Amino acid sequence: MDTSSTNEKIQINHVSDTALWVAYYRAKETLRPDALFRDPLANVLLGERGKKIAESMKTVGKYTEWAVIARTVIIDQFILDLIGKGVDTVINMGTGLDTRPYRMNLPSSLKWIEVDYPQIISHKNRLLKKESPKCQLTRVELDLADEEKRNQFLTEVGSQAKKTLVITEGVIPYLSEEQVSSLAKALHNETHVHYWITEFFRAEVYPYLKASLRTIKMKNAPFRFFPNDWLGFFEKCGWTSEEIRYSTEIAVKYNRKIPLPWWAGFLRIFFSKAIVKKSEKMSGYMVFKKISY
Repeated sequence: MDTSSTNEKIQINHVSDTALWVAYYRAKETLRPDALFRDPLANVLLGERGKKIAESMKTVGKYTEWAVIARTVIIDQFILDLIGKGVDTVINMGTGLDTRPYRMNLPSSLKWIEVDYPQIISHKNRLLKKESPKCQLTRVELDLADEEKRNQFLTEVGSQAKKTLVITEGVIPYLSEEQVSSLAKALHNETHVHYWITEFFRAEVYPYLKASLRTIKMKNAPFRFFPNDWLGFFEKCGWTSEEIRYSTEIAVKYNRKIPLPWWAGFLRIFFSKAIVKKSEKMSGYMVFKKISY
């Protein structure tokens, strides 16, 4: 039996399947002797389907694996920094199979709310029911595209929260500009929401994200958010960047080589220092803070 051809048939059928895909990389990282973080519950959650999805994505998975590890490290540190600034509530929107409430050293008083599709929440409730989170964890079934229910949820959280951090890790790229604008404005309207962690891409990265091979593999969960000016888009919605950490910083700090094709490394020889420096700031994660009008 040709297992490679079988694997190639396993594709992302829904955006929620990407949670299984990236959990595989966190589980894989956990097994490394030099792991940058430990996420033992990732393996519990991803199951056989998660492994099959990762196997089917090998052709585009090398860079994705590296990016997932980098973003996990960056966001972990952001969270700890912002808790130090008084954040008492965290809303993880599109939480996927994230297990930070279990694996991170969080204050027991911290309120952590996970929001995702019903199938994701049910999956986590079933498999993690015997596990004990480090903080006050609750889960909410909600489709972020349902603006009325989403806004109602945010208002309800505000009745008990003083300073809220919102996380949308790996969520924004799958939304349209209209949906992102709606979400950004809704978060801005909530006085308790002070910070927002999300991704950052320069327009020069878009061709890679739109590459035909990636598009074919992810035809049921395509990237849709390609604004002309990433930072400018969010500023119009009331948010400004407080801090950006680029994925390449992880490569340098922890000696995790970026899995680029051989020709990319060769071409760097001919680039000016300015171009090389710019290429190191193409993508990452950022903390937004609210613009006061």
